Amino acid sequence: MPKPPKSKPAADKPAKAKKVAAPKAPAKTVSKAATKARAADLIEEMPLATPDVLDRLFAVVSSRRGTDTSISHSARLLARGRRKIAQKFGEEAVECLIEAVAGNRDELISESADVLYHLIVMWVDAGVEPNEVWSELLRREGTSGIAEKAARPRDPLA
Repeated sequence: MPKPPKSKPAADKPAKAKKVAAPKAPAKTVSKAATKARAADLIEEMPLATPDVLDRLFAVVSSRRGTDTSISHSARLLARGRRKIAQKFGEEAVECLIEAVAGNRDELISESADVLYHLIVMWVDAGVEPNEVWSELLRREGTSGIAEKAARPRDPLA
């Protein structure tokens, strides 16, 4: 009876073909004009931003009071108290000012959103409703800034 052939030593066995990933196509370089055009398209696709976005944000932040601080930044800030909220507002305001002075328009927009968010958290904590602020702005509308300021009570520390 014939003996089965002995297996070849490992060095003599043909190597298994390794799977090699196909080379990736080079990354496309996109001109600034094309990037701006795409950004403009995305902006057109977004819902129109209107001032009532602040009222909606106020409602969301208000609804977070007393909720789980491990999943809501607003709840965490509100739980930490007015001093921490004021500190965060101040930090964001300074960052906003820095970007304005530096002339960084996109960063100024981003930091402005942070300032408005933290201002709204402060309003929620202090029990200030957006309508109260809007009413004050309406009261001042059409009044000269100089005349309005002159009508305010004098600061005894000034």
